[in-house]
Amino acid sequence: MLNLLVADGNDRDGRARHTDATGSTSAESYAAILGEIARARGGAACTCTLVSPADADAALPEGTELSAYSGLVMTGSTLKLADGSPAVTRQIDLMRAALAAGLPVFGSCWGMQVAAVATGGEAGPNPKGGEYGFARDLEPTPAGRAHPLLAGRPDRFDAPAVHGDAVLRLPAHATLLASNACSIQAIAIVHGPGVFWGTQYHPETDLDVLGIMLRMSAAEMIADGQCADEAAVAAFADDLTRLHADRAGHPDLLARHRLDAQILQDADRRREIGNFLDLIAMPRQAAA
Repeated sequence: MLNLLVADGNDRDGRARHTDATGSTSAESYAAILGEIARARGGAACTCTLVSPADADAALPEGTELSAYSGLVMTGSTLKLADGSPAVTRQIDLMRAALAAGLPVFGSCWGMQVAAVATGGEAGPNPKGGEYGFARDLEPTPAGRAHPLLAGRPDRFDAPAVHGDAVLRLPAHATLLASNACSIQAIAIVHGPGVFWGTQYHPETDLDVLGIMLRMSAAEMIADGQCADEAAVAAFADDLTRLHADRAGHPDLLARHRLDAQILQDADRRREIGNFLDLIAMPRQAAA
């Protein structure tokens, strides 16, 4: 059985907003996705312990050490690393502790930024602007084409994305695996006995949830020039909801948003998470 630790990147207010909008916290929805992927990739049972490291009173279950888990997964967040608040630094501390304990770690968006900063890199507001909806024309580097994180990905692809910040400088012992014109998009870090794999995009996010996230980010999208007004954001979000509900249809919507049909397939969209479970987390659990 996979025994995973899932760290929610949001503080209490962020978790409440996410729950109000989607019906669950980021960690709860990520845990559900991890369970689905584990079952699809060999039928493994998956137990997820949820923790909120932004909170001062966050703690592992009594008597449990980080080394007891087969992996740590860190979600996205509405927090900003540049704030340097305790809610931020506590998450950096958890990332360092997990890597020092030899845990394999996967992070999406915020999770990748935290890993970069925790190991000596830099993250902050992206001078090239944000990506809202999809990260476009992602291209694996030569190292990325050979790396197991991106196994099964084509030479160019799109992926769900919602971010204004990005990794600006890679830490030592990091490998750039994919990028696009906007930002660093996938990295691997070896730090002491720990290994981190992560993406700036959100392989865990279904298109209906992505639409909700866009509505929550309407002000940023308009300020960044991604959409003209709130009506345009709502129309984009509505299209994503329809695509999620009817994955065999709506070629007109795929064409409108310049999307390949692979974005509708769970296995394709979640590929990096599946590779992490298959190639790092499950072998660690089997060896325990």
